[in-house]
Amino acid sequence: MPQINIFDTTLRDGEQSPGVNLNQLEKLEIAKQLERFGVDIMEAGFPASSQGDFEGVRNIARTIKNASVTGLARATTSDIDIAWDALKDAAEPRLHIFLATSPIHMTYKLKKTPEEIVQIAVNMVRYARDKFPHVEWSAEDASRSDKDFLVKIIEKVIDAGATVINLPDTVGYTTPEEYGALFRYVRENVRNIDQVALSAHCHDDLGMAVANSIAAIQNGATQIEGTINGIGERAGNASLEEVAVALNIRHDKYPFTTNLVLKEIKRTSDLVSKLTGMAVPANKAVVGRNAFAHESGIHQDGVLKNASTYEIITPELVGIQSNNLVLGKHSGRHAFKDKIEQLGYHLSDEKLIEAFKAFKLLTDRKKEVTDDDLFTILTDIQTDMTNVKKYELIAFQVHYGSSNLPTATVALTTPEGQRTETACTGQGSVEALYNTLEALVEEKIHLTDFHLSSVGRGRDALAQVHVKMTVNGQEVSGRGSAQDVLEASVKAFLNGVNRVFYKHHNVQKVESAQL
Repeated sequence: MPQINIFDTTLRDGEQSPGVNLNQLEKLEIAKQLERFGVDIMEAGFPASSQGDFEGVRNIARTIKNASVTGLARATTSDIDIAWDALKDAAEPRLHIFLATSPIHMTYKLKKTPEEIVQIAVNMVRYARDKFPHVEWSAEDASRSDKDFLVKIIEKVIDAGATVINLPDTVGYTTPEEYGALFRYVRENVRNIDQVALSAHCHDDLGMAVANSIAAIQNGATQIEGTINGIGERAGNASLEEVAVALNIRHDKYPFTTNLVLKEIKRTSDLVSKLTGMAVPANKAVVGRNAFAHESGIHQDGVLKNASTYEIITPELVGIQSNNLVLGKHSGRHAFKDKIEQLGYHLSDEKLIEAFKAFKLLTDRKKEVTDDDLFTILTDIQTDMTNVKKYELIAFQVHYGSSNLPTATVALTTPEGQRTETACTGQGSVEALYNTLEALVEEKIHLTDFHLSSVGRGRDALAQVHVKMTVNGQEVSGRGSAQDVLEASVKAFLNGVNRVFYKHHNVQKVESAQL
């Protein structure tokens, strides 16, 4: 069957989701999981946008070996040069250049004539090909562009050396019929189209990103761009897991294949959700909590008699195990190590000891430890901001009663290594804790969002808290997990504050390396 390449932009377009703020460790963990998932190309970021993004892209480019790593660039020589510096050590470096081609963008945003746009595109693709073996050129807002102009500019950028042509539905405006027709028109009218791969990049503003992506495949696209869980700007991008499963389940209708390892879908989805703080809706296709739940008695009866009556996708296909109770209080280090390796984690001896200690602490409080619990422990261990001066929790206590004003007492170690302690009140337990933490932390804090969820189910499930805040004017997010909701809340607050110290620590390392 024809091969469809998967271009993942979770770390670039996905991270542009409002409120998402990944640090370098988190980006690298997601990149490693995307490699296990089997994506062909991963867009690691926009190197010219910031020093942090540059470092993040460079780290990923130096680590990932089984996927092509790319970075985004505007059509300028400076962006291309910076991207090359970030990507030159990759196993298969490539560049993704974009330039708008719709009348509304050329007139009001770029303020340039179509002829000027053609010349810029040609010059920048030619310049990029002197450095990169693969150059993808995107006609931003292609779905609202003049088709004949697209044919003209595409022919010229292919002659200039482009190896992939992307026709994005940048604002999620088009329909499957229209988008398919656009790809068909380009294939039939661009004289040198056989020299490149055609790519589709769809946004979900009208809820048609996945349908549009499949329509593109049916009309000649050989590469699909999207994100895990469909995250991204505004309403998000095409959900790669939905595209992949649709091609697998309906191969009778769509005779195409991908390199994706479908059993890695659930873990990839969970990791992205945890690190971005963007919860997966319960009714989300393929990976939502209710995707394999059956409430109706008729449905339940049918599934018990034959799963295919109401389940067209088996949970096992996407990596959901029906029984994942694996370890308990008496499990030893060897069994623990074997299990985490089965889950795809390979820890250093130091990290393994740290993870095992966290596991043992959990078994003292929780009778049954599931894969989801281990996933939470291992993710926290892998993305821990070690070797950075930061605020660390010593102890906390909350006094609460239905007729008393909640009071919290907290003791911390400051980044300078000094102990500090105080108590404050609040209208609720969490507010009392956060008022106390704000009094102890010298930074200027403003909390903008608080989200509480559980890891797994049952009364002993782990609590998971995500917060969004500004620290000294910088937007950051924080997360924390614990069996106690209040402890998870404290961890999330401090994690958010400490991200600023981690960011400053890495900037200082970069500056030192440049001296």
